[in-house]
Amino acid sequence: MKQTLLALTLAISFGLSGAATNTSSTGMSKADYKSQKDRVEADYKAARDQCGSLKANAKDICKAEAKGKRDVAKAELEAKYEPSPKHDAKVAEEKAEADYKVAKEKCDDLNGNAKSVCRKDAKAAFKTAKGVAKATRTSEQANVDSTKAAGASAAGTNAR
Repeated sequence: MKQTLLALTLAISFGLSGAATNTSSTGMSKADYKSQKDRVEADYKAARDQCGSLKANAKDICKAEAKGKRDVAKAELEAKYEPSPKHDAKVAEEKAEADYKVAKEKCDDLNGNAKSVCRKDAKAAFKTAKGVAKATRTSEQANVDSTKAAGASAAGTNAR
C-alpha cells in the first residue's frame, strides 16, 4: 500500500511539474523559442547597424559577420527547440557557411595571387567543414536508426 501511494504521489508530482513549466519534451516552450528568436533578430539588426559607420570592404566584412552570427544563432536555437541529428548538422553547416563568407570578404582586401590563394584556402576549409558536418549527421542518424531498430526487435521478442 505504501509503495502504491508513493508511486502515485511521484507520478502526480512529475505530471504537475511538467504542466506547470509548460515545456515540450525538449525543455523549451514555444513562447521561450519565439522570444529567443526575436532576440536573435534584434541582435542581428543592432550588429548590422554598427556596420553603417564603416567603409568599403570593412563594411562588407562586418555585414557578413553579423549575418553569419544570426544564421548560426538561429540554427542553434532550432537545435535546442527540436534536438535531432539533422539540426545538429545544420548548426555545423551554418558555422561553416558563415566562416566561409567572412573569409571570402577578407580575401577581397588582397590582390593578385594572394587573393586567389586566399579564396582557394577558404573554399577548401568550407568544403572540409561541410563534409565533417555531413559525416556527423550521417553517423548520428545511423545511431538513431540502429537504436530504433534495436528497440523494435526487443519489442518483437518480448511480444512472443
